Amino acid sequence: MNVKWGFIGAGFVATKAVAPAVHRASNATLVAVASQDRKRAEALAPQKIYEKYEDLLADPEIDAVYINLANHQHFQWTIAALEAGKDVLCEKPLALNFAQAQSMAAAAVKNNRVLVEAVWTYWHPRFIRIMELITSGAIGELKEINSSFCFSAQFDDNYRLVKEMGGGSLLDVGVYQAHLWSALNHGEPEFIINSVTQNIGLTGVDLTTKIDGQLANGVKISALTSFEKPESQELLISGELATIECPGGDAFTSWNKPSLLRIGENIQEFAAVDPYGLMIENFSNFISDAPAQIPPIAQSLYVAKLLDQIRDFNK
Repeated sequence: MNVKWGFIGAGFVATKAVAPAVHRASNATLVAVASQDRKRAEALAPQKIYEKYEDLLADPEIDAVYINLANHQHFQWTIAALEAGKDVLCEKPLALNFAQAQSMAAAAVKNNRVLVEAVWTYWHPRFIRIMELITSGAIGELKEINSSFCFSAQFDDNYRLVKEMGGGSLLDVGVYQAHLWSALNHGEPEFIINSVTQNIGLTGVDLTTKIDGQLANGVKISALTSFEKPESQELLISGELATIECPGGDAFTSWNKPSLLRIGENIQEFAAVDPYGLMIENFSNFISDAPAQIPPIAQSLYVAKLLDQIRDFNK
């Protein structure tokens, strides 16, 4: 089956990564884009362009919808797409909070549709290898996860700095780390927060968030997200027998370039890969009843609940 895709929104990620991935995929076609900016929509090279999101959702030719809007719009348009009978790939974060995420998941069940959060790192071969190493017991019992995703933001007029639009470093880049904790621990372990330190900017969003805590199974967690610190992407996973590390400063953004994984004293190399392409191919296969791998929506619900817990810790 060739899945007919419609995009709601024509933002940076759609332009840079997801539209090219659909065009390259053997099992997908970009039929339509709905955007208030026609030039941006044209740049994605769809067969059709809509000005109104509702018109795209009413198009019977479209099977699946990719939501590429500002964070605060994910809830409304994901539910609208599900109720229109479309399967949905929604850009991260899935929702602004756990209550929204629950409603979105319920809408998917009610309408018998698929809902996936577009955390593309899930499909990267290096991440899959990390999962294999932990699941197989190669590093022994998991003890500690240390991670960071920081960069010095160069945006002034951007939704990432607007609280009402779901801005802040935790929702923007902390979501990658939270998904990692969930995936590596096979489900929804209780998260015990020891401390949350934040720097709140003039617009009310967290420019930096530092989290220290542990899972109920004893695994220690330390994470840092920031829009104002020097660029840093680190991941160090410590087990009873060995450590796993992503050297090279690309722990969460390895895309179309070779990457490395340090396992104890050994280095494993990974060829350049397009994980966005793997995401589109797997999603398209899944809704076509072909063999595929997609993350369960329960993982996104756990992450949404965890992010609420972190934000509310100091209140």
